[in-house]
Amino acid sequence: MCAAGRRWGRRQRALLWGVLLAAWEAAWGQLRYSVPEEMPKGSFVGDVAKDLGLQLPALSDRSVRIVSEGRTQYFTLHGKTGHLVTAERIDREQLCESVQQCVLRCELIVEGEMKVYRIEVEIRDINDNAPSFKEIDLEERMSETTAPGSRFPLAEAHDPDSGRNSLQSYELSGDEHFSLAVQAGPGGDQRPELVLAKGLDREEAAFHELVLRAIDGGDPARTGTARIRVTVLDANDNAPVFSQAEYTVRVPEDVPVGSTLIAVTATDADEGLYGQVKYSLKKVSDIALDIFHLDYETGEITLLRSLDFEDGNYHELEVQAHDGGGLSDTTKITITVTDVNDNMPEISVRSAISEISEDAPSGTVVALLHVQDRDSGANGEVRCSIDGDVPFRLQSSHGSYYSVVTARELDREQVSEYNVTVRAADGGSPALQSSAVLALRVLDVNDNAPVFAQERYSARLAENNAAGALVLTVRATDADWGQNARVRYRLWEGRVRGAPLSSYVSVQAETGALYALRSFDYEEVRELELWVRAEDGGAPALSSNVSVRLLIVDENDNAPQVLYPPAAPPVASGKGGWSGVELAPRSSEPGALVAKVVAVDADAGQNAWLSYELAKATEPGLFRVGLHSGEVRTARFPLARDAARQSLVVVVKDHGRPALSATATLSVVLAESVAELLAELGSAAEAAAPGEPAGSLTRWLVLAVAAVSCLFVAFLLLLLALRLRRWRREQLLAADSGVLRGVPVSHFVGIDGVRAFLQSYSHEVSLTADSRKSQLRFSGGSCCDTLPARPPPDEPAPLLGEEDIAGSRPADPAPPSVSLWGRILCEMLPSAAPLFFLALFCVLSREDLQRRKFMGTLCSGASFCGGVGVGLVVNLEDVR
Repeated sequence: MCAAGRRWGRRQRALLWGVLLAAWEAAWGQLRYSVPEEMPKGSFVGDVAKDLGLQLPALSDRSVRIVSEGRTQYFTLHGKTGHLVTAERIDREQLCESVQQCVLRCELIVEGEMKVYRIEVEIRDINDNAPSFKEIDLEERMSETTAPGSRFPLAEAHDPDSGRNSLQSYELSGDEHFSLAVQAGPGGDQRPELVLAKGLDREEAAFHELVLRAIDGGDPARTGTARIRVTVLDANDNAPVFSQAEYTVRVPEDVPVGSTLIAVTATDADEGLYGQVKYSLKKVSDIALDIFHLDYETGEITLLRSLDFEDGNYHELEVQAHDGGGLSDTTKITITVTDVNDNMPEISVRSAISEISEDAPSGTVVALLHVQDRDSGANGEVRCSIDGDVPFRLQSSHGSYYSVVTARELDREQVSEYNVTVRAADGGSPALQSSAVLALRVLDVNDNAPVFAQERYSARLAENNAAGALVLTVRATDADWGQNARVRYRLWEGRVRGAPLSSYVSVQAETGALYALRSFDYEEVRELELWVRAEDGGAPALSSNVSVRLLIVDENDNAPQVLYPPAAPPVASGKGGWSGVELAPRSSEPGALVAKVVAVDADAGQNAWLSYELAKATEPGLFRVGLHSGEVRTARFPLARDAARQSLVVVVKDHGRPALSATATLSVVLAESVAELLAELGSAAEAAAPGEPAGSLTRWLVLAVAAVSCLFVAFLLLLLALRLRRWRREQLLAADSGVLRGVPVSHFVGIDGVRAFLQSYSHEVSLTADSRKSQLRFSGGSCCDTLPARPPPDEPAPLLGEEDIAGSRPADPAPPSVSLWGRILCEMLPSAAPLFFLALFCVLSREDLQRRKFMGTLCSGASFCGGVGVGLVVNLEDVR
């Protein structure tokens, strides 16, 4: 009964171990793949997602990543397919030179689940390296007395490939005196030896040339060759002999650089040159060649650089001793490196979270750590712990993995951040230790809106800026944590000059940088007022706004524009016309105003300040220009020798940097009268068009004078008809007013010569703005010859002035006399003549030659008629 119970218990325990093992394999599964070396980057290694049962859509959400042992990442995980692919080209000989089976290990970490899967990838060798000799030219020395059958060791070839692709055989060719023998070394390596097959005779041949070929087992096979030159010497009876066939030495890895590790000794029984022994390295790896140095004279082996047990704990050298006669001996040296506690434990944070909610349950995993020590034995045993009184603890996972989990519930109101220090110590004496700090932040709810660093932002931007230029950066902070504190920026929409605000400026959502999307023009837009909103990432989101004022700074990008004198149009002859003609009497005093150059600048401020200067003149000292007014004045009295027609070029400059300018050209005529002016202009016109016939000019002038005369006569007849009509109307109005003579004067009101009743009689009055057109009409039923008597007022006061109404107009007005019209014309003509000459002068100075001949006369006639009209109106008013 007891035995059966014990058997049942053992079955239960075995079943429990089986269940635990299955669970362990599910959680800590290990995958193994095999790929050849030298595969290109991105080559397929294995389908990790399928082999581990991971769903492809969840790979990115779980933050799955590959971590390789060591500093170089050889593999990576393809996020879309779940395949394990190579991260770079892998060279097996570089990674595993002295190892038959090259295996690279990596780990797949699922951060969302805090799980780790081990992956091993075997790197298969390919025949990508040919055998090679350290020296391709070898030299052997032999005495002519050497007996046939003597063997001489040769330099070995090296092939970094492994297995069948490594070195397989040697071949010798070139001379019948020698043959090749291959001996198997202690480690299974092949050691070639040169065998003397036939006696040597120095007199017959002092040198022998041989070729040694090394062949590997690849398909196709690769080969390496070396040339051997055998020198035949005189008799050398004894070869050097080492004191030991094999030397062994153990040294700690912390031995100082330059220390002598061992000294080999070989003796030669000969004397003289044949008894002198020298040492050389016959077979040595590239790594050992960088670490150790052999003294060729003494045979001492010294250390060139520090040893590292973790990089290599075993080194093998072959040293050859040879005398002056060419005889040699070989010995083997084995150097074993012992470990010391020189490596601290390494803590790698394979997966960790930096934020945790304060309502996270106890036992929540916050970090997954990997701890290792490169030392061996007790020096590599590691113990881990957490410093301080924190609500976290360490939980051993699998192998060298530890999980950091919460030991109790968290409270953000007490502690908002934790710095968890994990410490690892090894078992060496003295013990070495290292630590890793995990920064953990306790998350809060979204109860704070973003706050801008300034209450209002303003910036200045020069016009003509490049599109995309940075204007300024607004910055807002949020007192919350995590996503609740993530601030994004955007513009409030608006319109500027009918266009959306977003077409002028934009704000970078993450940084708050405000950029100009177009080149601004100060003359169009001088400032922008906009609002920027900062919004956090909480749910619901909180936001705040800030005002931004953008001032456009003016630049000097507009040249001054001359308004007067206007630019001269080109004439038919191809030469430019005058841009302005001014009259200056020859009797002008210094300082007399001749003309004024008027210019404007579309810029603002200093860029729009204009200054004027005289750049060129026919007589340099005759005129001067006001620096700021642009007024052209005489600088001295005109002299008789001065040319009648003066040309002035005035330069208008602004005060920008660099300054922009414009030019204006004035033509000034020195003349005392209009006749001289016209004569000068006529001569200029003749000079401008010398080929036009004079008869044509006369014909046009006669027609123009006739047209002007007709216009003048028609205008006089029209004025005379209007005057007669007015005189007739006044006669009719005076006749009608005789019926009311019995009414007292105080009962009337004067309306510019027309009387109206002040009493309530039946009548109609029409008034206009022009008092000459006012009318008075009585109704048929209420007007009669006699009016009812009405007592006059106590103090009658006439409304038409201080004189009686009856005397305000003549009883029988007559048309104006001929003498009156003569006086009007005499007073009118002097005022019309200047207008005539002014119009003629303006036309001659602005039109081309053909227009000046015809339009000049018409314009002068129109000006003359205008003057006549003005004179008539003024004089008729006086007559009335």
